[in-house]
Amino acid sequence: MRQTASDKPDERPCDSTRRRLLFGASALPVAAGLGLTVPAGKAGASIKTSARVVIAGSGLAGIAVANRLARELDGASITIVDRKEVHNYQPGYTLVATGVWPVDKVIDRNSDLQPRGIEWVKEMVAEFDPDANAVVTDSGRRIGYDYLIVATGVHLDYSQIEGMDVDAIGRNGLTSVYPSSDAAVATWKAMDEFRRKGGKALMTLPATPIKCAGAPLKTTFMLVDRLRQAGTLASSEVSFHSALGVVFSVPKINDKVLADWAAQNVEVVFNSKLVGVDIAARRATLVTPDGQRVEEDYDFIHVVPPMRAPDAVKNSPLAWQEGNFAAGGWLEVDRQTLRHRRYPNVFGLGDINGTPRGKTAATVKKSVPMVTQNLIDVIAGREPSQLFDGYTSCPMILREGSAMLIEFDYDGKLTPSLPMIDPMQESYFAWVMKYRLLKPAYMAVAKGRV
Repeated sequence: MRQTASDKPDERPCDSTRRRLLFGASALPVAAGLGLTVPAGKAGASIKTSARVVIAGSGLAGIAVANRLARELDGASITIVDRKEVHNYQPGYTLVATGVWPVDKVIDRNSDLQPRGIEWVKEMVAEFDPDANAVVTDSGRRIGYDYLIVATGVHLDYSQIEGMDVDAIGRNGLTSVYPSSDAAVATWKAMDEFRRKGGKALMTLPATPIKCAGAPLKTTFMLVDRLRQAGTLASSEVSFHSALGVVFSVPKINDKVLADWAAQNVEVVFNSKLVGVDIAARRATLVTPDGQRVEEDYDFIHVVPPMRAPDAVKNSPLAWQEGNFAAGGWLEVDRQTLRHRRYPNVFGLGDINGTPRGKTAATVKKSVPMVTQNLIDVIAGREPSQLFDGYTSCPMILREGSAMLIEFDYDGKLTPSLPMIDPMQESYFAWVMKYRLLKPAYMAVAKGRV
């Protein structure tokens, strides 16, 4: 689906307009930085309890719920199990990988974010034993609980791509925004080198659920923009290979992206799955639905790995046993309460949940207060009172200085929360939110303040 690239000049706001928009954006409350309203909860819901609460994972979901529970449960024993000491602001990886941010803006420390008075076990959960109400760490330590919150995040399954070497990201045109802040830096290094001379770029999307489903699209949009800025777009070829029949799960946004890419001469190949890379030869192997293997040479490739649940969840009784989420080993939770469907003292938060959508920081922002209240309800002997609608948000970067703020629910229905932003229209205001406001909002969420 190729079309001639648009010759229209950039339609960017003038400096005075930018200043007015920036001033207005900076005046928004931090909670609105994620395009969210604070969900209704029960004020003053704190209760006295000696319950033992174990939180598996210290990403945004684990840290945020720990802060809220430490404030709202009086007397509880709260334990976080996770070895990671560096806290990565992963929504900023695309900004680092496309040359917008320096890497230090995405690196913080978990010790600065965790509440006082909790126990931090600097090990990883290797086994979940929900029948015995216990987790087992990779050192063999067994930790009992009364209530468990699973917030382990996803496993990036690069092993499904033959020849892939995460340590080689940044060399020979190999890039991937997902693994780490170092990989994001290396991705920008490779993108910067590529844009100077142009060539053939191959962008990919796997068939599995992935966290931040907009990241592969943002990276593609920004690559095109960097080529345009460098004057090498006309001599370059950019193609996007999706292992699915779409590039984004929300139909209106999918159609908008495809129309934009057609105007930018970005070829889209559907049902084309990346299964191998020859890094030295700069050659990719892709498979069609009928099993045909096709080789493509490239100068630049962005690899998005298949994703699944970490082994500790996937191989445990907590994983879905049947249905669409069983293959990935995702956590079996009720999509509305986020309570486990078979173990009533277990809740899930963040990317690990086997739900139709919701692997974004904005999902965590809305669901953490709900799960906190639902856990309080259960401790108090009540049924969960808060229902989650699957809220997901994606600030879709289209080029430097322009983005769309896309918000939607489980059903793919657009649910805009800021009246000044049309989710179907690109704007500098949405760019400012992504560039300036979302990190402060994220930190407020992590500390349990919003």
